[in-house]
Amino acid sequence: MSNQDQQLSLFDILSVNQDPLQSPKSVDFDLEEIPQNAKTPIPPGTYQTLAQIADHCNRCSRCELGKNRTHAVIGRGNPTAPIMIIGEAPGQHEDEQGLPFVGRSGQLLDKILDSVGLSTDTEVYISNAIRCRPPENRTPTASELQACKPYLLEQIRLINPQIILLTGATAVKSILGDKRPITKIRGQWFQWEGRQCMPIFHPAYLLRNSSRDVGKPKWLMWQDMQVVRQRLNEIQSH
Repeated sequence: MSNQDQQLSLFDILSVNQDPLQSPKSVDFDLEEIPQNAKTPIPPGTYQTLAQIADHCNRCSRCELGKNRTHAVIGRGNPTAPIMIIGEAPGQHEDEQGLPFVGRSGQLLDKILDSVGLSTDTEVYISNAIRCRPPENRTPTASELQACKPYLLEQIRLINPQIILLTGATAVKSILGDKRPITKIRGQWFQWEGRQCMPIFHPAYLLRNSSRDVGKPKWLMWQDMQVVRQRLNEIQSH
């Protein structure tokens, strides 16, 4: 397995006795080198706020995608939400507005969330595996995902969700390292860094498969989201 394919643990650089949600006691790195060089680590605890992540992302050249971006796309929703949704990458609308899931896919995602009583005002925060739009909306490369992943890990640490929903195969691979097709693993719960993760269909896939018949992607998505709603209710009741 190559270094790019290896799963980057949220707590890799921490000592076994250190609280994983606390900043490292001493880390030898230059903060200003982070957005300039993908080889510069982003240790847990580097950022204190999402605004600091956004600042670095908007100045970032850790991969080639930054050369053509209009805006880095960080996230939208409640920054203390119990559910975090991670997509693949920004598209044209997201690049223009600097917000994730604002095109047709985003509109459908918001409707899906609303159908089970979830909202980005309260229960949900949305982000992507990478911050910048790939040319022609192509799938991000392994090196692009790896360069951007530390930013995402810091987002997860700051938001501290109990549930993470991974929309599509790229998001699943980025976080879980699982290369199986999304059709094989959607709707299943996985444990990752003490959090409950579920792969789900990407809304763009649902737009291409619009049937609501039993067993079709939209019907399956409805089943999955009801399970997510139930799991959140169980977590909150405890």
